[in-house]
Amino acid sequence: MGPGDLLRHTVGVLERLEIPYFITGSTASIAYGEPRFTNDLDIVIDLSMEKVPAFCAGFPSSEFYLSDQAVQESVKARHQFNVLNPGSGWKIDFILLTDSEFDRGRIQRTRKRPTVSDVAATFASPEDVIIKKMLYYREGGSEKHLRDIAGVVRIQGDKLDIGYIESWTTRFGLSDIWQLIREAEKAT
Repeated sequence: MGPGDLLRHTVGVLERLEIPYFITGSTASIAYGEPRFTNDLDIVIDLSMEKVPAFCAGFPSSEFYLSDQAVQESVKARHQFNVLNPGSGWKIDFILLTDSEFDRGRIQRTRKRPTVSDVAATFASPEDVIIKKMLYYREGGSEKHLRDIAGVVRIQGDKLDIGYIESWTTRFGLSDIWQLIREAEKAT
């Protein structure tokens, strides 16, 4: 199963079960910015306990590995769990939507857009992708997050809501990282 097939299957399961979701992480930064290799999908979902059995059934054990118990525990804790496709080596990180102000805003700001696999999928906004990538950079220091942000900023340009980004960078204490990105952008 290739990445396009995996995305098509996953979006199909989520939409058939009417589970609110949005794609984030590297897949979203690629959609809004510049291409690069990734071997996982990061998807934020608002999965209820009632839909866990149907959700798990959507990823049959003949093609996927997931732990029903891990899914249930993650839904209770509003944390994350993984679904693996051993045949391809691809992984889906499902991140449970929280009740934070930021997450509530992110799900309201989503955008439906076509993907390379000819499926329309719901994505986090480019601004929210940038903000989350800054948070990930602060946590782990990986330069790939800065490259992803730079690609989104370069490609989206004037379409970005800079005021929104700056509001959240201030609230999250990310202003120094955002300033670094802005200075690098001006230098190119």
